[in-house]
Amino acid sequence: MIRLIRGTVIAHGKDHLVVEVANAVGLKIFVPEPTRTQAASGATIVLHTYLQVREDALNLFGFATEEELEIFELLLGVSGVGPKVALSTLSALSPDALRLALANNEPAVIARVPGIGKRTAEKIILELKDKVRESQAGLEALAAVADVDAEVIEALIALGYSVVEAQRAVQRLPKEATGVEERLRLALSQFSA
Repeated sequence: MIRLIRGTVIAHGKDHLVVEVANAVGLKIFVPEPTRTQAASGATIVLHTYLQVREDALNLFGFATEEELEIFELLLGVSGVGPKVALSTLSALSPDALRLALANNEPAVIARVPGIGKRTAEKIILELKDKVRESQAGLEALAAVADVDAEVIEALIALGYSVVEAQRAVQRLPKEATGVEERLRLALSQFSA
């Protein structure tokens, strides 16, 4: 099993990166949207990976953190959730946002992910709620950040951006940025870049 890739980003695709590893071998690695957009061509990248072996293909999925990889693997354990839906989930929701939705039993948050309907969102909560635990203090901190991010998302939607664009912009914000105004300013700067 390939668990870690270190190499140079040589190309970007719609849902993947091509990473050059030892001796000019380029690997196509499917990655979440935030990882894909943050990876600059020519930059060295380290990805925690999951190798899907199928009869007709070998697919490699890469994640910036071990936490994202763990959540991806948990999502794959839910019946009806395949790699593309799990990857789409991590493209639209940060691990913290997903944990908060699971802890607060909020299928509507998960159902906003493209490719996930209400029933699948409910199934994800039912099957993963006990597997993804967070301390009460951790949940309170996540809730505070989620409230600020919800306001930023609402403001971006009011400005004409789609829900998915707004969620992706918020997901790419640095954790150090606090407050609605600062996070909104940083999110808007992503659209002008």
